Amino acid sequence: MAVTEPAPVAPPAAHEGILRRQALRESAARTYARSLPIVPVRARGMTIEGADGRRYLDCLSGAGTLALGHNHPVVLEAIRRVIDSGAPLHVLDLATPVKDAFTTELFATLPRQFADNARIQFCGPAGTDAVEAAFKLVRAATGRSELLAFTGAYHGMTAGALAASGGAPDVRVTRLPFPQDYRCPFGEGGERGADIAARWTESLLDDPKGGVPAPAGMILEPVQGEGGVNPAPDGWLRRMREITTSRSIPLIADEVQTGVGRTGTFWAVEHSGIVPDVMVLSKAIGGSLPLAVIVYRSELDVWQPGAHAGTFRGNQLAMAAGAATLAHVRENGLADRAATLGARMLASLRALSADHPSIGDVRGRGLMIGIELVDPEAAPLARTAENGAPPPPDPALAAAVQQECLHRGLIVELGGRHDAVVRLLPPLTLTDEQATAVVDRLADALRAAERSPYRRAAAGPTR
Repeated sequence: MAVTEPAPVAPPAAHEGILRRQALRESAARTYARSLPIVPVRARGMTIEGADGRRYLDCLSGAGTLALGHNHPVVLEAIRRVIDSGAPLHVLDLATPVKDAFTTELFATLPRQFADNARIQFCGPAGTDAVEAAFKLVRAATGRSELLAFTGAYHGMTAGALAASGGAPDVRVTRLPFPQDYRCPFGEGGERGADIAARWTESLLDDPKGGVPAPAGMILEPVQGEGGVNPAPDGWLRRMREITTSRSIPLIADEVQTGVGRTGTFWAVEHSGIVPDVMVLSKAIGGSLPLAVIVYRSELDVWQPGAHAGTFRGNQLAMAAGAATLAHVRENGLADRAATLGARMLASLRALSADHPSIGDVRGRGLMIGIELVDPEAAPLARTAENGAPPPPDPALAAAVQQECLHRGLIVELGGRHDAVVRLLPPLTLTDEQATAVVDRLADALRAAERSPYRRAAAGPTR
């Protein structure tokens, strides 16, 4: 079957029983299973085959975890080697050849100025565990407790990480404005909006009556993912580095989703040239298996033995898969490939906006792409000097597009403040043909969703 053809529709099968039992047994907190009612049984590269026989192009990639797609041969071989060798699979934080190889490969990919004076802490298996470790680290190193974070941020679902994310209600975190072009919080956009955001941060930190205690650290995402695919301007990132350095505030870069070539450089901070004090890494570094670490300046390494731990911090299979993934991305120039192919996809998607007023904005970096859908007939929420008055987000249309994509054999994610941003996170192994198929299927899904009666039926309090 040619990759550009819609996936064939199979008759109802056993997968319906699996989905029914899942709905009865699993928590009401389940998420992807609600909007993507499929039962994957086989997967290779970018393609997933469901229990019903249908095939899908996967632009979710485990929320960015699968840098090489599903079941890449180099990953499978690395896992098999460990299993066949008889090596222990659970070792807590003991040194092993597998761990040594992973750490060596990881440090080889990091910015040289950072790696030459760095330490690594292996954390629990998820990115949110590494975020918690980063907070604990900077608090121990500075003797302070407060944190600086940004509007629209997402850092995980554990208590501390969630507190630093955008929707937290009662926390020890000062929220700072994250610059955006399309929905600039200051109504400016562009360099002017980013400059005001930086000035606001600087003024607040230096104001003795600003109500902000000396912070233990600042955490930011070089590209906000769950927040709606908002790339941080390079100049603004450099300002944040200057502001934190001059005030002895450790800067934490959350590269859980942006790392390992996703944005067109191996690590997203490389776009701006900044060197953070702490990097939080997970998702793709485990080669599809659970692994999370923080890497940080050695001067911050004030922990006593046992100050931070985790039963599953020594996942040998994940380290082997991760080392193989890191090496494959590095040796094959997949970050550069992501930059080239991502720019091509962004251009194609932006071209669609001429015929689709419901496309408010197309943005991203590398193969981390977002399409914000809006209701062009509704009154604008706020005026932006550079971009006019953006219409309000249209989460109902985004949900309809996601379902129409699924009907056409394309898996996409939604994000942003109102879940109105269609997110694309294809693997870095994406081919030219698959990239064209993704754009074609998405365009077709958008046309179908715009013709559907969703808008009047779904309009409600989210507007």
